[in-house]
Amino acid sequence: MNEESKIVVEEVDSVEKPPLAKVEDAVEDKPEPVMAPSPYEAESDASKLSRKRDYLEGFLAQQPTDTPAGEAGGDLYEAVVDTLKSIYDPEIPVNIYDLGLIYGVEITPDNHAIVTMTLTTPHCPVAESMPGEIEMQVGSVPGVGHSEVNLVWDPPWDPQKMSDEAKLELGML
Repeated sequence: MNEESKIVVEEVDSVEKPPLAKVEDAVEDKPEPVMAPSPYEAESDASKLSRKRDYLEGFLAQQPTDTPAGEAGGDLYEAVVDTLKSIYDPEIPVNIYDLGLIYGVEITPDNHAIVTMTLTTPHCPVAESMPGEIEMQVGSVPGVGHSEVNLVWDPPWDPQKMSDEAKLELGML
């Protein structure tokens, strides 16, 4: 800042209230034709409002798209995830989904479920039985034709993969 700049403070007792909006002042339902404003003049408020109305009408008229059953948010996918959330680790009182052991759930077009998962360590006492149990549970979900569990060790599991709910349950938050 140069030395000549000064900030002037003015104290006032009151400030006039701005005028209130009135219904009579609102733009009618018939919008003005929308024309591109020249670079030398500002776009009118009515044309801005008509563009907003067009956008809102299209937005409100749009119907929600159906999520395919096998994709995240789809019924079958969510049923498989709910089943995984009902399976608990025998050593830790948290379900395997929130524990971060499930790396992926894929539903094929013919409704076969493929679950990619890991265990806390390769030496986990349930390393032999857990994948089979998960395969049975997921296979019993109505609509699933066949289930498959892929057990992977890369990337290795670590506590950061747990959900906040699991961390809270274990006193880690």
